[in-house]
Amino acid sequence: MSLLRRYVKQATGSRFLLQSISVRSVSTVNTNPNPPPRRRTTTEFDNLIYEAGNSGDFEAVRRLLNSRVVNACFNTTATFKFLTNTASYTSSLEDLRRILPQTDAGYTRKHAYETLIARLCKLGRIDDALILINDMAIGRFGLSSCTFHPLLNTLTKKSKIEEAWRVVEVMRSHAVPMDVTAYNYFLTSHCYDGDVAEASEVLRKMEEEGMEGDTRTYDALVLGACKSGKVEAAMAILRRMEEEGLPVLYATHAHVIGEMVECGYYAQGVEFVMAYAGKDQRLDEESMGSLASKLVKRKRFKEAKMVLKEMSVRGLRMGTALREFYEKQCD
Repeated sequence: MSLLRRYVKQATGSRFLLQSISVRSVSTVNTNPNPPPRRRTTTEFDNLIYEAGNSGDFEAVRRLLNSRVVNACFNTTATFKFLTNTASYTSSLEDLRRILPQTDAGYTRKHAYETLIARLCKLGRIDDALILINDMAIGRFGLSSCTFHPLLNTLTKKSKIEEAWRVVEVMRSHAVPMDVTAYNYFLTSHCYDGDVAEASEVLRKMEEEGMEGDTRTYDALVLGACKSGKVEAAMAILRRMEEEGLPVLYATHAHVIGEMVECGYYAQGVEFVMAYAGKDQRLDEESMGSLASKLVKRKRFKEAKMVLKEMSVRGLRMGTALREFYEKQCD
């Protein structure tokens, strides 16, 4: 009230006070009758690009590629989903090759090219992906090792090793060095096939270039040991990872569990998951759930019950089938 009285004394009259309050009220209510539009989401940008690409409006595709990055909505695997192995593929790809150099320079342009290259690899269009890479090289749009990752990943997964090494030669012709991730694609492929000699050769090349393995490198080595039936070697690699402070992937544990069950080391499998229990809840759910499922399928009910009881005590999530088995067999 004192503040109001002070204001009244300063005013020349009550009419001035009312006018002042009225003006202030108008200025604080509805100050922006045209609020800014809501920012689009990444999914909305993907959908808009899909519609524009399907309708052949590639100028709209170009504008959307620019504006999405400005709005921190980066490209995804769905960005070029309109490009499919259909009759419109060739013309759509040529239109994309025309508009991509016209996107904003720097990250926007580079990421647009790399996202399209990944899409082409998914469609099995490796030759066209190499054409896009050549376009990037000619335009100096920032070729790097990660530009080639989708090609190496696709080819090594299909065991097209010679073709993958030819891609490496293309990398080197553009002065793009191999990195650990690129070598890991080859290593994983050889380890999956149980080809110890070729896997060793990849490791030798990495060492020659002064590279140290990462989590994926060790995961591949564990996979290779398991594929060769060498569970003890796989366990030794796991211990080395822990000693070096490298995080262990859930898949790495899954390799060991799968091989232990395959070799009939049921009790050791139970000991293995129990040894890691309590460190990572999701790991416990994945490892114990996977082991329990495999044990049930092999009718190793005694060991399966031990694992499921431990999951119940720890409050871990079980799948529907395991939950039903537990309720019938363990209560």
